[in-house]
Amino acid sequence: MVAIEITYTGGLHTEAVHGPSGARLETDAPLDNAGRGEAFSPTDLAAAALGSCMVTIMGIVAERHGWDISATRVKVEKEMVAEPVRRIGRLAVTINVAGDHDERARTALERAAHNCPVHASLHPETVVDLKLLWAGTLSTGS
Repeated sequence: MVAIEITYTGGLHTEAVHGPSGARLETDAPLDNAGRGEAFSPTDLAAAALGSCMVTIMGIVAERHGWDISATRVKVEKEMVAEPVRRIGRLAVTINVAGDHDERARTALERAAHNCPVHASLHPETVVDLKLLWAGTLSTGS
C-alpha cells in the first residue's frame, strides 16, 4: 500500500506528498473549470498516469528481454466530456518507441502498453486511442 497525503491549500490548489519518497506535486483546477491552470489538474494527472504507466510497463517487458527503449516518448491528449457528468471522455496516446525492434518485440511492447494498470482502472466509457510509432511506421489499437 502507498499513502499519499493531500492538502487543500486554497484557491482550488492542492499539494500532494508521496509517502514513500516525500516527492511533492501541486494541482490547480483547469481554466475551463474555475481554475487558473497554474499546474496539472487532477484529470491531467490521470492522463499523465496513463502515459507514464504504459511506457513503464513497456520498459519492464523491454528490460526482461534485453530490448532498449530508452528515449521513448509519450504524448497524451485529454478530452473532457460534460454529460452525464464531467469526466475524461477520451485519451489519445502516441508512443514514439525508440530503437529498432522486430515484430515479436513490437507485439510484446504493444500488448504491455494496453495492459498497464492505469488503463485497466479507467472508467469503462473512457476511450483510449493508442498509436505506437515504430521507425516511421504506425501501429494502432484501442
